[in-house]
Amino acid sequence: MNFRNKIILRTTALTLIFFFSFWITPQATANSLFGDFTVKDEIKLGKEFDKMVRSRLPIILDPQIDGYVKRLVARVAEHIPPQPFPIKARVIRNSSMNAFAVPGGYVYVYTGLILNMKHESELAAVIGHELAHVTLRHAARRIEKMKMVNMASMLGTLAGMLIGIAGGGGNMGNLGQAVAMGSMGGAQGAYLSYTQENEREADHLGMNYLIAAGYNPERMVDGFKVMRQRQWHMSSTNIPTYLSTHPGLDVRIGYLEDRFKRMPPEYFRRRDDDAEFFKVQTLIRSRLTSTDVALAYYKAIPENKRTCLDHLGMGIVYSRMKRNLKAEQEFNKANELCPGETLILREEGRFYFNTGKMDKASPLLREAYLRDPTDAMTLYFIARIEGSRKNYKQAILTMRRVAEMVPHDQEIHYHLGRMLGESGHYFQAHTQLAYAALYGHDMKQAQFHLRKAEGLAKTQKQREELKKLQQTINPKPPEDPSEKDGKNDN
Repeated sequence: MNFRNKIILRTTALTLIFFFSFWITPQATANSLFGDFTVKDEIKLGKEFDKMVRSRLPIILDPQIDGYVKRLVARVAEHIPPQPFPIKARVIRNSSMNAFAVPGGYVYVYTGLILNMKHESELAAVIGHELAHVTLRHAARRIEKMKMVNMASMLGTLAGMLIGIAGGGGNMGNLGQAVAMGSMGGAQGAYLSYTQENEREADHLGMNYLIAAGYNPERMVDGFKVMRQRQWHMSSTNIPTYLSTHPGLDVRIGYLEDRFKRMPPEYFRRRDDDAEFFKVQTLIRSRLTSTDVALAYYKAIPENKRTCLDHLGMGIVYSRMKRNLKAEQEFNKANELCPGETLILREEGRFYFNTGKMDKASPLLREAYLRDPTDAMTLYFIARIEGSRKNYKQAILTMRRVAEMVPHDQEIHYHLGRMLGESGHYFQAHTQLAYAALYGHDMKQAQFHLRKAEGLAKTQKQREELKKLQQTINPKPPEDPSEKDGKNDN
């Protein structure tokens, strides 16, 4: 199963232009930011921007990846000043070495950043840097002077700053239109660019957050060195955005290393715990990068030095290439090196499920579930096996649990809908298929299943469920902050 949006990027380029952050103190008055732009309006803007991102960019929903990044962001965010909204994290499938934050507390991390770092603490350093921009209100102070209070123009400006799109069509083309809101968006984006002084402040405060979260401060410098090295391996037209918008890495490395002289020695004795980080890297490399690139990476490792995760990665890559015998051999090697490892059990069970060998898949998945009952992907495949055996009651019950754990995944709702339909629950089937189409960005199909569900709703509970579906598929447009005064006068 793919725990990510089924989005085909029709663009020839996808780059992050600026890191963008907002923050206001919990004691801020209703009119202290953006003139009449309140905390409530800022949260609304963040939600609308997040909705735009989720509908147009490939968000990673694999619980192993998504859950890990959310926990890491939460660990660092625990040490920032109190915010008027919770910090929320998402992972975007993109090869850029980047991360950014937007109004309302949303933090986005690119898979390219995760894949290119050597340690979890280096990734945490970048997150700390971005959260420092938030707490220092670098962008917010500039926005305050611009007095932007129109929701539509704010969304357009945010999209223009954060997402550059060349060519394309469909949904991506629509986002391009939102970005191209005249010269104002570009001028505002340039005005909001962080200064070198902003970066210096964010580096120092970000390092404080990194240390408070229990990491070795040297890892911020190590992360910059990885970025500097990566810069020289890429063409001038494809430099990681984190580098292109954060100039002067050598200078920044210098002043951070100078701080080390004044720090307690015990900070530098902190050891990295990269067990989960390496698992996430394995999944990103083997499942989300091209098979040729991933296979070349693993083959470059001498066979006698390959870890169980290396063999797991090779098994996943070979399974994607339909080289099933080679895949099975690699999964077996992974099991021999790390017997009972939950991720290996899950991925091997997934492999056998996809090759139609349910008798081999089922015991592996059930053992993985016993070791980690919170793994949504394991439960997903267990539900699929039960469905294939016509044990619909148990299959539906299990798949509903998965849908609660990963609420916006197209495939989960699609297969839940199929199970409900095959077992004769037609209203619920069309409801789930409508959600599946919605999360797959097929509005025509979503409206079709909505109409079917409308014709089948009989009970009060069904009508309540239908109302929720209607509001999800056909939401009311966001209220424009600039219109509030007019409403208050009536």
